[in-house]
Amino acid sequence: MTEFNLQVEENGVRLDRYLTQELPLSRSRIQQLIEQGQLQLNGKVCTSKKITVKAGDRITLQIPSAEPLKLQAEDIPLDILYEDDSLLILNKPAGLVVHPAPGHPDGTLVNALLAHCPNLPGIGGVQRPGIVHRLDKDTTGAIAIAKTELAHQHLQAQLKAKTARREYLGIVYGVTKTESGTIELPIGRHPQDRKKMAIVPVEQGGRNAVTHWRILERLGNYTLMHFQLETGRTHQIRVHSAQINHPIVGDPIYSSNRSIGVNLPGQALHAWQLKLQHPLSGELIEVTAPPPQTFTTLLEVLRKRAAISS
Repeated sequence: MTEFNLQVEENGVRLDRYLTQELPLSRSRIQQLIEQGQLQLNGKVCTSKKITVKAGDRITLQIPSAEPLKLQAEDIPLDILYEDDSLLILNKPAGLVVHPAPGHPDGTLVNALLAHCPNLPGIGGVQRPGIVHRLDKDTTGAIAIAKTELAHQHLQAQLKAKTARREYLGIVYGVTKTESGTIELPIGRHPQDRKKMAIVPVEQGGRNAVTHWRILERLGNYTLMHFQLETGRTHQIRVHSAQINHPIVGDPIYSSNRSIGVNLPGQALHAWQLKLQHPLSGELIEVTAPPPQTFTTLLEVLRKRAAISS
């Protein structure tokens, strides 16, 4: 159970709006907690989100502990790039959520993994069994799964120590002025839109984030980029690319929904290569995930357009 205690310092603010300003929670989540009777105003339960608070009011908001998800195994096809008794590396398709969450209770990669690896429950936690790192729903490519607790700890340690390498291919809007570069800007939850990430100073809760990039191919007003992650923050490449005014093509959140005339399932971002040390043998494992057809089709279209305009 998490509890927030606040004392109001100004008059005339609606309760849910006041809490949205003061707490790291979305307005919809706050309204839900109020409706569930999780808020007390001056020592009494309050279920009205529209009430106006006054200076001196005392507010207590409780967030119940999350209940463990009751995960079900589902027979969902997996594109396996590498597998042994300790480790599984998959080529994740667009549209597949990695683990169950509100709004996606099933049909996830975890549900598929439980059918493929019945011994996963308990490895790395109840809610995300076997998951070492994640990919956004519409980001495709290589993702590593630990099949034992030892492998899980070893792989997470590699990510923390930055010895594991994660390399991405992305198609961005525009053309950068230099051939390569490094973006080192802290990332945190967006202060207004809790579903987004943003560049947030460390002193305000942002976490250090480093992305290395270089140009692979210029495509007229677009560019095929190679990205290498040094850190693994949520939406890192997408936020960093948008920040330097070269957002990922097709990104529904960070690219202002610019149309490109090609039907894409999401952002043109693909986890291309994964390099890590095997948790038991110490052998270097290098896996390359072929980009999906939509990515290669987009490349072909942009190459033809660039050739026509040149």
